[in-house]
Amino acid sequence: MKSDVILGLQWGDEGKGKIVDYLAAKYDVVARFQGGPNAGHTLEFDEIKHVLHQVPSGIFRNHTKNIIGNGVVLDPVIFKKEIDALKQFQIEPFYNLFISKRAQLILPTHRLLDAAYEKSKGDEKIGSTLKGIGPTYQDKTARIGLRVGDIIATDFKNKYQSLKEKHIKLLNLYEFEYDLSSIEIEFFEALEFLKKFKLVDAEYLINQSLASQESVLAEGAQGSLLDVDFGSYPYVTSSNTTCAGVCTGLGLAPSKIGEVHGIFKAYCTRVGEGPFPTELHDEVGDKLRKDGHEFGATTGRPRRCGWLDLPALKYAIMINGVTQLLMMKADVLDSFDEINVCTHYKLKNGSLTDAMPFDLCDEAVTPVYKTLKGWNTDITKITEYKSLPSKLLEYIDYLEEELQLPINIVSVGPNRAQTIFKNNG
Repeated sequence: MKSDVILGLQWGDEGKGKIVDYLAAKYDVVARFQGGPNAGHTLEFDEIKHVLHQVPSGIFRNHTKNIIGNGVVLDPVIFKKEIDALKQFQIEPFYNLFISKRAQLILPTHRLLDAAYEKSKGDEKIGSTLKGIGPTYQDKTARIGLRVGDIIATDFKNKYQSLKEKHIKLLNLYEFEYDLSSIEIEFFEALEFLKKFKLVDAEYLINQSLASQESVLAEGAQGSLLDVDFGSYPYVTSSNTTCAGVCTGLGLAPSKIGEVHGIFKAYCTRVGEGPFPTELHDEVGDKLRKDGHEFGATTGRPRRCGWLDLPALKYAIMINGVTQLLMMKADVLDSFDEINVCTHYKLKNGSLTDAMPFDLCDEAVTPVYKTLKGWNTDITKITEYKSLPSKLLEYIDYLEEELQLPINIVSVGPNRAQTIFKNNG
């Protein structure tokens, strides 16, 4: 068996949580391979809306094993709150949730450092979620971080104290004011809660699952254009959000990767700072934000909105080896007479390109658009692919031709039931 992968192809917020929850019914294992509480995967079913931050989106399926992989950075405090919020759903997380001992711990001082770093950048801030993600990954690469497996070691408090003192020295350099004592109490209470879970060598668990012919789905967070290596650097997250991150974040060999499901919105959004070639600063952008309820699931911040960007999408498809596409939020475009799609960038020298420039952050590009007719139809109650309006089908056909991949799923609303499979209709 091979592990399938599901990941975002834009700047995050593509709707991964809904699709993983939907697809989890046919998978035995769902595993998060990177990111942390900066993720916000929204699931909606049975008239209930829920947002997951660190827990894999298969948690609502009782038969599914859920793994938090070694590539994840875990905040015990947020984790405890997340688990407590699941109690209303009669979920048994102690039974079907497994946490890698190699996952890095987010300490209270990591969050303080995140805030201090962002404040010091002034107008050059990157738009951090202030969850301590960056400083935790910094400590990981510096080989001084603490991991989940450390919490059951007899000398954990000594290790914690040593790293805390390093962080305090940095905070003092930034002259950052803070109150650590109160948040430390909550942190250590959350650690005791974390110890109740199955802390495992997740790389063995996931490979043994494949060897036992169990189906596995690797779940990504954020989006490909936020990848620390291939995103719009430096306005990126601190992990590898692309398919390569599956191997390092779960302990899977490249030969164990199967289908790669790439998720994208029918338009584009971005949270925080950084380049966004198709961003709209007008009433159209406002309409996309309002109709799409475009506010961050984790931060609550309003998202920047714009038209679909094909050069960026083609780039993400290439670096991920995407095998099939899933289009989200098609219903948000229901009331548009015309829909624009960016096909190329016009550079400062006047030349056109459909490639992502290395210096996108430094050199502004002008999007070149193709205009398509809108469908002006409420599609939220449609359940079969063949019943979608003709102009939407033309939009899908155009994108498939441009991207050279099938769009096998179209989402027509936030609910689990508002998901249309092409082959079912």
